[in-house]
Amino acid sequence: MKRLQGYPDPGDGLRLHLNENTGGCSPRVLDAIQRMRTTDVSTYPSYSELVRACARQFEVDPEWILLTNGLDEGILMAAMGHISGARIHDAETIIPLPAFDPYPNSTAAVGATAVKIPSGPEFVFPTDAVIAAVTPRTRMIFLNTPSNPTGRLIPIADLQRIAEAAPRVVVLIDEAYIEFGGTSFLPKLAAYPNVLVGRTFSKAYGLAGMRVGVLIGQPQALDPVRAVTLPFNINAVAMAATLAALDDREFLPRYAAQVAESRERLYAACRRLGLAYWESAANFVMVRVGDPVAPVIDALARRGVHVRDRSHDPATPGCVRVTAGLLTHTDAAIEALESALSGRVTR
Repeated sequence: MKRLQGYPDPGDGLRLHLNENTGGCSPRVLDAIQRMRTTDVSTYPSYSELVRACARQFEVDPEWILLTNGLDEGILMAAMGHISGARIHDAETIIPLPAFDPYPNSTAAVGATAVKIPSGPEFVFPTDAVIAAVTPRTRMIFLNTPSNPTGRLIPIADLQRIAEAAPRVVVLIDEAYIEFGGTSFLPKLAAYPNVLVGRTFSKAYGLAGMRVGVLIGQPQALDPVRAVTLPFNINAVAMAATLAALDDREFLPRYAAQVAESRERLYAACRRLGLAYWESAANFVMVRVGDPVAPVIDALARRGVHVRDRSHDPATPGCVRVTAGLLTHTDAAIEALESALSGRVTR
């Protein structure tokens, strides 16, 4: 059967394969959606209120905010604005590995060439190699912190070194998971007109189904992206949901605390089971379960736990990625993993 749009639905069970918020969104989000009027749906949305709310949240000028249909769209539009829009035909992007799929996909979509930089041992970020790879053809550098799929952070000083070493290159710093650990680059952004910071409401805020992201940057970096972004890319329901999510100041820290404890429980389980893992600053943990991974993934699925297969990536052989969310969900995942690896799952 041909693959349909998006990722295949794994069916019933715990969805620990796409780094979603396993506890759902704030109740205020559903309340806001229920209060919507018929004309809120029948008319094109105005984004000024949400832009101002995001500017307050991220402590930047509203002119530095561009709303996107999920951060994925922001990544693609950034490539379009700075490569296709500039009519550059021999452009290159730099992508440290392992990498989030939209970076190479967006590079290919605009006809550019991806220069892929392997990470160091234990996924140490290859700062010097990234800088050494910059050439006159380099138009964009994609940096992900915490990294998907490893959860490793790029030190702020290294982000600054890269931005300073390539002042005519757009550096897109993807902070999709920064609410779960680490320090944002945003306080440094005023000094770097060539940097775009990407954020999303899909993960920590539990709005993956709404598809709302944001690109943040100075006009030099943001205006070419704004020029190619469609005018009504965020729907009115998603806008109301995001405003309500931002208004609930207790939701995010409460969930982030559970994520942090879930990560610790996953680490402890891996140590008991003798599995390699990497400490993460995101809402997931990458674990090496060995080759082949399919029997483990299938065994977990039969127990109603769905995890992400990372073994297809040469940079992460034998690995799976497990979302860390509510403690009850993490405990269930650990129980299923222990059962799968001890052979107690019926084949």
